[in-house]
Amino acid sequence: MSARELVVLGTASQVPTRHRNHNGYLLRWDGEGILFDPGEGTQRQMLRAGVAAHDLNRICVTHFHGDHSLGLPGVIQGINLNRVPHPVTAHYPRSGQRFFDRLRYASAYRETVEITEAPVDRDGDLVVTPSYTLQTRKLSHPVEAYGYRLVEPDGRRMLPERLAANGIKGPDVGRIQREGALGDVTLDDVSELRHGQRFAFVMDTRLCDGVYALADGCDMLVIESTFQDEDAELADDSGHLTAGQAGRVAQEAGVRHLVLTHFSQRYSEPEVCERQARAAGFEGELTVAHDLQTVPVPKRR
Repeated sequence: MSARELVVLGTASQVPTRHRNHNGYLLRWDGEGILFDPGEGTQRQMLRAGVAAHDLNRICVTHFHGDHSLGLPGVIQGINLNRVPHPVTAHYPRSGQRFFDRLRYASAYRETVEITEAPVDRDGDLVVTPSYTLQTRKLSHPVEAYGYRLVEPDGRRMLPERLAANGIKGPDVGRIQREGALGDVTLDDVSELRHGQRFAFVMDTRLCDGVYALADGCDMLVIESTFQDEDAELADDSGHLTAGQAGRVAQEAGVRHLVLTHFSQRYSEPEVCERQARAAGFEGELTVAHDLQTVPVPKRR
């Protein structure tokens, strides 16, 4: 199986800083690349991180504030310049179609690649592939915003000791997997359910039902922590989360690996966010994201 990992291209909210680029996140998933929220400078960050235009299969935009979308012109033109040999699908809020159109055609270039537009206007499943189902939930922000979630299909884990106890080996292992039974022995007798991996991407939002639905049971949750806890009122007024809120969501949702990002330029030490997320009760693996970092998706349970 190909690597499943998150490549962090940028972690700044609103404006880039000397040390943080605008947003940008690439999820590698079984040979496919999903680019989330390409802010300004994403194309250069891709180069620095070793991410090529050919790696991109989908682009998912949560909303059309500039720090989440101003990189689209360069990324789309790069896809065409490099003549990516496969279709690329773009998901974004349907209410922002006019912004997507302007960004897609921000300057003159030759279109050589099929960019399929698949706008979002409801909660639910967007795409079903053999490797994952891409889902979306509406968030709470001053402009319409959606979060995204990947759910791998559940599978079966064969149990060698039970196979041996029932005398099943060689080609018969594949046969019982295909047929569900071999004589009096059923597949349930020699295997157990293996839950598929889950990944969620939650950007600019207040606490809302969509945040919890996206985070539920995730192996990895990438979530904004724009503000620190002392600025909770400002966070709510502007439609954002604090680090403590992100930590509490992750703990209540049973998240295994929490990735905090999208930090306000007012804070010089985003590591404070880790302490606040921990203080809110989160006990799992935690990463305070920084630019050009690669974070592996946890192995299956």
